[in-house]
Amino acid sequence: MTIETSRYGTIGVAGCGAMGLPMAQCLVLAGFDVVGFDVRPRNEFGEFAALMIEDPVRFSKSCDMLISVVRDARQTFDLCFDQQGVLASGTTIRRLIISSTLAPRVVEDLGERLDSSIDLIDAPMSGAPSGARRGDLTFMVGATSDEFEDLCPLFESMGKHIHYCGSLGAGMSVKVLNNYVAVSSVVAVRRVLDAATRLGIDPVRLRQIMSQSSGSTWYGDRFDEIPWSREGYQADNTIGILEKDLAAACVALSEAGDASAPGFIEDALATALRNIEPYDSD
Repeated sequence: MTIETSRYGTIGVAGCGAMGLPMAQCLVLAGFDVVGFDVRPRNEFGEFAALMIEDPVRFSKSCDMLISVVRDARQTFDLCFDQQGVLASGTTIRRLIISSTLAPRVVEDLGERLDSSIDLIDAPMSGAPSGARRGDLTFMVGATSDEFEDLCPLFESMGKHIHYCGSLGAGMSVKVLNNYVAVSSVVAVRRVLDAATRLGIDPVRLRQIMSQSSGSTWYGDRFDEIPWSREGYQADNTIGILEKDLAAACVALSEAGDASAPGFIEDALATALRNIEPYDSD
């Protein structure tokens, strides 16, 4: 099916890191008109540097639609309203798609601050940088049904599984609940691999058996494919980002009536995540 890409205008991708950059590149390959924005200098983006705009004001006036893939809520508000302020008066942006993982209530806060002329859609994604490079991410979309239908060709250019989750905020709710399970599996897999080594069990054999039985997980089954699978916890690496995702999930759980969720900072899962050491032995 041929995509009528011109009707989307120019798509700006903000946050051209491990996820955002390959997403932008997939859009370019599909024929969309794309520009990128990041706080890093253009010379760090290789061949894509020609499509990067360093000035936030010029970026804000070069796009019809913005896909935000920045790290967290603080960076999202900086991008939209504060430090970079690309949604300030004078912007040509009329659609804001949030593909970062944020607490669902942050999506509500964004909606309250947005000018009424800008439509807000939450479309967080899953699949890791490898999935972003392959263009087979999973998107969880919160929007009106008409918006979802209109935007499907855009998401299908970057992803393989596109799910309509309901109205605004539903996509983010699904994503953070998914990530709660994902964080749990990361902690569990790393703990049992360490235990296997201490018990004299071949951890590679253990992972193979787990993948063929009830211990199968996305993280464990793809341990050798995931670039960050062996990382130890650092606040600014992927394991550290999982801590942010866990916090967002716990906020959602709390708002759903889970009385244990507000204490996530002291929770055993968060503590175990912070105690993960680099893994360098198979």
